[in-house]
Amino acid sequence: MNRTIVTELVLLGFTNNMKINFLLFFVFLVIYIVTIFGNVLIICIILVHPHLRVPMYFFLTNLSFIDLCTISCAVPRLLIDLLSTQRTISLIACGAQIILLLWIGANECWLLAVMALDRYVAICHPLHYPTVMRWSVCRGLAIFACVFSFTYAFFPSLMMQSTLCYNKVNHFACDPVSVTKLACGDTHDNQIVTFFFSFVSIFFPFIIILVSYSCIIISILKISTSGRSKAFSTCTSHITVVAFYFGTGTVTYLGPSTEASSNLLKYVSIFYVIISPMLNPFIYSLNNREVKGAIVKKLYGIALCHHTGKVSS
Repeated sequence: MNRTIVTELVLLGFTNNMKINFLLFFVFLVIYIVTIFGNVLIICIILVHPHLRVPMYFFLTNLSFIDLCTISCAVPRLLIDLLSTQRTISLIACGAQIILLLWIGANECWLLAVMALDRYVAICHPLHYPTVMRWSVCRGLAIFACVFSFTYAFFPSLMMQSTLCYNKVNHFACDPVSVTKLACGDTHDNQIVTFFFSFVSIFFPFIIILVSYSCIIISILKISTSGRSKAFSTCTSHITVVAFYFGTGTVTYLGPSTEASSNLLKYVSIFYVIISPMLNPFIYSLNNREVKGAIVKKLYGIALCHHTGKVSS
């Protein structure tokens, strides 16, 4: 049977109704602006305040930067497509977006695991914390997460079949699961490769997080009641982010790959690609007394300087 080799892809997005697309455009634009502002604010606050230059906030800075990369990898293209009737994307651009999304997503999974280890050492071995989590170790862990996640993103693309016979992607971005379904012939091998590398990237970090928090809970139960809330308060933000991110990521990459699930996965991916990067700064700032205090202090200082300038003029 003759097949037409695909040279570009069409991103189906959400709908062809332009009124709905205009509404979605403004919704996602607001989300994008809020996400940029929130994560940049977190990074600046941590860099400006010396008392926040500790390992926990070093990893939080990395997380905010990853969130900026995640949403910037998908949303600008999405905003353009929502106002356009031509939603085509070249194979090179699509492949680059797949690798970036996989790299950034895997990096965030491993970084969340590293943050769990940091909390484990801080709570279970507080006397050894300055030695174990010294800056050279923190930088090494961050580099490991980045390099290892890149191998996860790059090697599956080499192993999977690259010839596509269909060009309509049922997604708002070049998602690897959706693009895999467009390959010529049987896509079973491609799905196995995607599942295997997704399993490594999601399951192993989650096991590290699960073991770390099991040890943390055991240690917290041994201390006095008054100290439990203080110890556990440093973990609530991280637990919330982990539950949200790993939950949606598991449904997308480790769930059943069927035609009936394509639309569901498209909408689920909104949460970990777009919503999660927006919520993370709020989760950490609202649940973390030090970060919230630094933000309030900085905003108050800006307002005071503005008011003083007005009075003097």
